[in-house]
Amino acid sequence: MQGNLKPPDIRRRGRGPGSSKGMKMALDRMILAFAGFMVLVSVALAVYVSPYWHFLTVFVGLNLIQSSFTGFCPAAMIFKKFGVKPGCAFN
Repeated sequence: MQGNLKPPDIRRRGRGPGSSKGMKMALDRMILAFAGFMVLVSVALAVYVSPYWHFLTVFVGLNLIQSSFTGFCPAAMIFKKFGVKPGCAFN
């Protein structure tokens, strides 16, 4: 009986190779990507320009912590105005 089982079609659920064609990034993932980008930029600026750029890294980290507790994220509000589809975290 186990020989008749078919592997699940993971492309149908939005995962796997070729599944992202035509899909747009939801707000939740957009916020995580933006925060990660800002951290990398601030670290690079702190290394090559001035150590005071570490304050931007601290600001991004504190904003991620407060948004996890309160659900309020200024970047999410801005991305919503640009038409990014909301995810499950920032409704």
